[in-house]
Amino acid sequence: MYRRTAIIVYAFLFLLLSGCATTPPQNIDNACEIFREKGDWYKYSKRTFERYGVPIHVQLAIIHQESKFLYDAQPGREWIFGIIPWFRPSTAYGYAQVKDETWDWYRTKTGRFGDDRDDYGDAVNFIGWYADLSHKTLGISKWDAYKLYLSYHEGQGGFKRKTYLQKPWLVKVAQKVKRRAGRYGSQLKSCQASLDRGAWWWPF
Repeated sequence: MYRRTAIIVYAFLFLLLSGCATTPPQNIDNACEIFREKGDWYKYSKRTFERYGVPIHVQLAIIHQESKFLYDAQPGREWIFGIIPWFRPSTAYGYAQVKDETWDWYRTKTGRFGDDRDDYGDAVNFIGWYADLSHKTLGISKWDAYKLYLSYHEGQGGFKRKTYLQKPWLVKVAQKVKRRAGRYGSQLKSCQASLDRGAWWWPF
């Protein structure tokens, strides 16, 4: 009797935690509420900051723009005659919307072969690693969300060639990422101390 009850309780908790892990935060516009709801996310973002020096608010702003915090985000399919689903225009996938070939390159360079694009911790590590690479190769400040996003979208080579100048829409998006990073940064100032105090219990 007790064993059966324990199994049911564990199964319920597993399903509950799995749902929390895969659903986007309820309020994706407030950094404090994101991390209060997703406590493990804060520890992963902080770890990325400590490893690569890319601020947490910049990480969040890029993910917000790329996937709205949806773990399995993908570009919409193209449609033939408006009724027949066709291929997706890109292999971009996950929180950070990374293409297959870019993800393979990242895993080869870092040795993190077990990383997955639909895992928040792995996605923010990629963002930190890529931003650090942009800093080293292009001299972009790790606090400059605007330029980091342009290099993130166009690649370091594209940024160097200034391909974004032919894409006014992309410049506007990068400006939006910069504004959002600023808001996230301001919000974190009011709650980061409490997040730091509460993060100790998450062991991984």
